[in-house]
Amino acid sequence: EKFCNEFKEYLLTTKSNKSNKVTLAQNSAVSYFNKLKATLKQAYKDGYLPSDLNSKIQPVKHTETQRNFLTIEELNSLVKTECNNPLLKRAAIFSALTGLRFSDIKNLVWGELEYIEGNGYFIQFKQQKTKGVEMMPISEQAYSLMCERKEPTDKVFEGINNRDRYYFFPLWLAEAGIKKHMTFHDLRHTYGCLQIDAGTDIYTLQGNMGHSTPRQ
Repeated sequence: EKFCNEFKEYLLTTKSNKSNKVTLAQNSAVSYFNKLKATLKQAYKDGYLPSDLNSKIQPVKHTETQRNFLTIEELNSLVKTECNNPLLKRAAIFSALTGLRFSDIKNLVWGELEYIEGNGYFIQFKQQKTKGVEMMPISEQAYSLMCERKEPTDKVFEGINNRDRYYFFPLWLAEAGIKKHMTFHDLRHTYGCLQIDAGTDIYTLQGNMGHSTPRQ
């Protein structure tokens, strides 16, 4: 119990891998500590622990985070703005049109794209974050951003990397005159907000975004 609480304190005070000047995000600490608690709970059920240690340990408190997004006008402005990194521009607009995370876009291969007569294009893929398998419909506009089709194992956005989203993406936003503090991941939020504005059913959106509940 003492070790677990010390580990909790470590998560709440350690630095982020992204920057040694920034403390690990509260909700990241929540996620990591919950994995430990889940392991302890299962270990007790399976008879590896003589007592339910998980029930004795308080979880890390979850905090609400601000989710930024682009309006349709801002997104159109971004689309019309030149970008020194064409690959990033295609990937970013693709994210705003599909809601895919950066990790899913980075690992997307041509073999995961399927065309169904009368229904259009679909992407069948395993989400990098949740590991859930999703079958997602995409628009013709999103498909056009994928460029020329290659071998099934070839990546659609070959070469996209973290420098693109952390360095070039903010520069492109500035060129478009967008002063909001936006990350690449906020394009996923943009997709969700624009879908809601367009009247998409919340449960349909839940499935498209790979969320376990509509509340997410």
